[in-house]
Amino acid sequence: MKLAIIGLGKMGMNMAKRLLRNKIEVVAFNRTSRKTEQIEQEGAIGAYSLEEVINKTGSPRIIWLMLPAGKAVDEYIERLADMMSDGDIIIDGGNSFYKDSVRRHDFLYSKGIRFIDAGISGGVWGLEAGYCTMVGGDIKTYKYLEPVFRALAPKHGYMYCGATGAGHYTKMVHNGIEYAMMQSYAEGFEILKSSPYRESLNFADLSRLWNQGSVIRSWLLELLERAFADDDDLSDIEGYVEDSGEGRWTVQEAIDLDVPAEVILMSLFKRFRSRQSAPYSDKVIAALRNQFGGHSVKKRS
Repeated sequence: MKLAIIGLGKMGMNMAKRLLRNKIEVVAFNRTSRKTEQIEQEGAIGAYSLEEVINKTGSPRIIWLMLPAGKAVDEYIERLADMMSDGDIIIDGGNSFYKDSVRRHDFLYSKGIRFIDAGISGGVWGLEAGYCTMVGGDIKTYKYLEPVFRALAPKHGYMYCGATGAGHYTKMVHNGIEYAMMQSYAEGFEILKSSPYRESLNFADLSRLWNQGSVIRSWLLELLERAFADDDDLSDIEGYVEDSGEGRWTVQEAIDLDVPAEVILMSLFKRFRSRQSAPYSDKVIAALRNQFGGHSVKKRS
């Protein structure tokens, strides 16, 4: 099987490498040519324009987009739609909003082009460990593409989730859960850091211990072990945490469905708070306490 990958960032590049290792032919395109040249050295067929992508990909064409969610995906889909043929396939493997995926499917369907949404989890470790893949779209198209998903994923690591949008919907909720899990670990280790036993605790060792049969064992703890091994106090890291958008979408979906997702909501708001220095809301509270109770206020020096 042969497919094109557009977008050779951290995920797209390693996905291309994994496909090549599993005997899937890859036509590779990136906005900047350096990464295309790099993956050519590993056996990919380089393309340096969308016209080359179209000409070098077989029939039916399979084009996998690994692009930032939003405008970029729409721009490429619109351009490709004018160049592709009836029965060709576009896969969006980025972190797109599921409603955007449904809209894109409808647009491409009107032109005779098939669309698949694939939620991908695995990060920078996916090259070796495989990519957990959640797929939405027409089931016949899914079955046709199954050799590709099988090549990307670890054993039992891919799944047909349902009609168009189901892959990105499932990945959205996955990321909401991820936010909450990380927040829980963060709070636990902050309690330990403040505890009277801090000096006797090596956090890398503790992370490793908790992965030995504990009910809170996880891959996230494996990653924490690595981070703590480098710096037990994480002293070189600024506690500034971005969000990719999927946590927000998960919270909004919970609101729309009247589902009380308190922990995921709190973990998202905690990320917002991490980006603030001396939040104004805290100043309001300090001022109120001073006004009604005469409590002291710390003045900025």
